[in-house]
Amino acid sequence: MHSASCFKNIKRLAAIGALSLALVPQLGQAQDKQKIKVGISVGSAEAIFDVVKKVAARDGLEIQTVVFSDYLQPNAALAAGDLDANAFQHRPYLESQIAARGYRIVPVGLTITAPLGIYSRKFRSVEQLPQGAAIGIQNDPSNGNRALLLLQKAGLIRLKPGVGENGVNATPLDVIENPRKLKLVELDAAQLPRSLDDLAAASINNDYAFKAGLSLQKDTIAVEDPRGRYANIIATRAEDKDRPWVRKLVQAYHSEEVRKFIETEFKGSLVPAF
Repeated sequence: MHSASCFKNIKRLAAIGALSLALVPQLGQAQDKQKIKVGISVGSAEAIFDVVKKVAARDGLEIQTVVFSDYLQPNAALAAGDLDANAFQHRPYLESQIAARGYRIVPVGLTITAPLGIYSRKFRSVEQLPQGAAIGIQNDPSNGNRALLLLQKAGLIRLKPGVGENGVNATPLDVIENPRKLKLVELDAAQLPRSLDDLAAASINNDYAFKAGLSLQKDTIAVEDPRGRYANIIATRAEDKDRPWVRKLVQAYHSEEVRKFIETEFKGSLVPAF
């Protein structure tokens, strides 16, 4: 009996030891990351993340950026586990990618906005726009949709219910109320600043407006909400969204140091969305 009891004890200890060994990698996985990879787009994001890296390092988080020149790879790389996060897209684009590819990717924080504005050299407010005024809008589906939503927000038109959001782009054919009988002139986005003198007003992307010497603060009669649907986001895999390193990453981006850099460096062509 005694020897049998000892044998059972040995088996029990062996089982406990095996369980402990099995738990080691799981415990390691549960520990918070001290170094992460973040996918960003080429250009302004590189300069911004140079500042984000410095702020995050003071909080014990090392950020390695991976720069992409297209918009398809950063989400694919994140979903595959090659990145820990990315910061290059707005929410509607992420939603379209999730619908098309089934990604389990979620937004965890806002970054910057390149706000769309309705610019005018002739009028100082939407109320001044006359009957039959010609309004330039972008002829591509995504930006044209943004322009129509902004005109609707300004109270100038009304769109059919259900269009303009949730992946359904609005077109001028979806306008059901246009009390001032505005003429919507569809043009290439890059051509709109050059056409502004021939129009009452025009929807112009911030980068084109900035290059044309137009001011978001002084030359617009309507502007997108900086924290609206077209604000850019930091995104992670759904299972990582509550990790401590995610909080550190978002806090670093939302720091006053980063805010001041964006405002000083880009002078309104990009604005903080946080």
